[in-house]
Amino acid sequence: MSGFRTLTRWVLALLYALAGVLHLIVPHPFLGIMPTWVPAPELVVMLTGVAELAGAVGLLQPWSPPLRRAAGWGLTLYAVCVFPANIVHFIRDMARPDHGLGLGYHVPRMFVQPVLVWLALWVSKTHVSGVLPLRESNKS
Repeated sequence: MSGFRTLTRWVLALLYALAGVLHLIVPHPFLGIMPTWVPAPELVVMLTGVAELAGAVGLLQPWSPPLRRAAGWGLTLYAVCVFPANIVHFIRDMARPDHGLGLGYHVPRMFVQPVLVWLALWVSKTHVSGVLPLRESNKS
């Protein structure tokens, strides 16, 4: 299981790193799904890109399990905080005459977000008492 967890950690970190780079170099699509109540949307998109990159680096660094767990918590909180943008994207897309990306994209995306929350905790070996019991040693 440890090898699978490591592989999953690398895949998750690479996906977050890619998303972080996209937030920084192509912010327009992310601005288009930003809830209207979010202040300074350009800054928020930039900071979310930085957060994704920092989380990816934290997951991949091999020296500090506590830093890896902190990255797991950070990416968990990130995934929870950006969920309103996913909802806004769903609503705005489905309101378009052509339904944008459609239900085939948006419904799975809604279900993937909680999985991303769990994965960030699992791959970083973060123990949440009673919720995510670890059966493996907490050694890196």
